[in-house]
Order: sequence, then C-alpha cells, then structure tokens
Amino acid sequence: MHENNPWIPLFPLNTVLFPGGVLPLKVFETRYLDMLRDCMKIEQQFGVVLIKSGQEVGNAAEPESVGCLAQIIEWDMQDLGVMMLRTEGRQRFRILQQRVLKDQRLEAQIELIDEDPTTGPDAVHLQCASTLKVVIDDINKKGRAAHGVDYASPFSLPVRFDNPGWVANRWCEILPIPLKARQKLLELTDGRERLGIVHQYLLQHNII
Repeated sequence: MHENNPWIPLFPLNTVLFPGGVLPLKVFETRYLDMLRDCMKIEQQFGVVLIKSGQEVGNAAEPESVGCLAQIIEWDMQDLGVMMLRTEGRQRFRILQQRVLKDQRLEAQIELIDEDPTTGPDAVHLQCASTLKVVIDDINKKGRAAHGVDYASPFSLPVRFDNPGWVANRWCEILPIPLKARQKLLELTDGRERLGIVHQYLLQHNII
C-alpha cells in the first residue's frame, strides 16, 4: 500500500521538534548510537516524534503520528559511548505505518507534510514577529555574556521573521506550554492558524 515510501529511522523523545528548530541531543543508548552512525554515513535525516506512551529507554515507545525530520548539523564524541549532537528540524511528516526492529528501534514509512506558505504580513504576524525578535536577541545576548565563544544559539540561521509559520514555530518552542499542546500546534497544517493561537496566548499572558 505504501511501497513507494522509504522506511526512515524514528527517534521517540519527550520533546516536540518544529521545522527550523534546533534540537541538541546527548545520546548514549547503543541502538541510537548505531542509528545515528548509519544516518551520518549516508547523510540521512531521521524522524523525531513525541512519545505518546512508553519511555525514551527500554522497549520501543508508542509515538505520535506526526513528527519532524531532523538533520545532523554537528556532532562530537569526547567521551566513549556518549554522542553530543546539534540537529535542526526540517520537514514535518505523518507516519503511514511503523515497525519495531530487533533492538527495539522504530522505523516508519512516512508522507511529508507541505511546508507553511510564506504570505504577506498582517497585524498579528507583525506583532508576534517584532516581540519574538526582542526575545531572541535577549536570549542570545545573555547566552554570549555567560558562555562567550562557547555559546551555541538555540536558534538556527537564517531567521525568517517574514514567515508566519516560522514565527509561530519559534514561539511554540519558547512558550511554557504542555508537550501535548505543542504536538497539537505542530499538527496544524496552516501556519497562520498556528500563529493565531500563539497570538491569543501572548495576549492572555500580557507578553504583547
């Protein structure tokens, strides 16, 4: 039924990755070290999915049906058996079917979800974007002051304040909202709808 869709490795985590987001990872489980080595060998992306039930370690967890592809940007292994990575979110996907391998790793056949379209700015977009710029600048300024040249920004370049989906995604990462709420926002196919929900939250909490 899905024979034209290749199988990709899944990494079930207690986090939600958004397109354009940065996800640092500290990996020590043998099965995931093997998975990441395989991905690096062939420059393959892997799928980050929020755990619906189960744990990050041990038997394979049950993932949510929508996730985000992750690209490995940097990696380091200063300690034997512990890999430090910086990954970035790429395109969202929907799981069509999944399977559990012998080592309890998950693989899935997926279909990609279209990227949020770039549209002309409106008042909601401009308000959310201008406040987001202040927040990002402040986080980066404090990070550089605290860590100097070792500071790694939690935001990837280029910034895209002109894109409502990008602006919404960054707010979804920053705001102190439950993982289930983040997942629901990730699943929204309309970037403007996602931004509208974010805007309501910012108004209710007197952030804008």
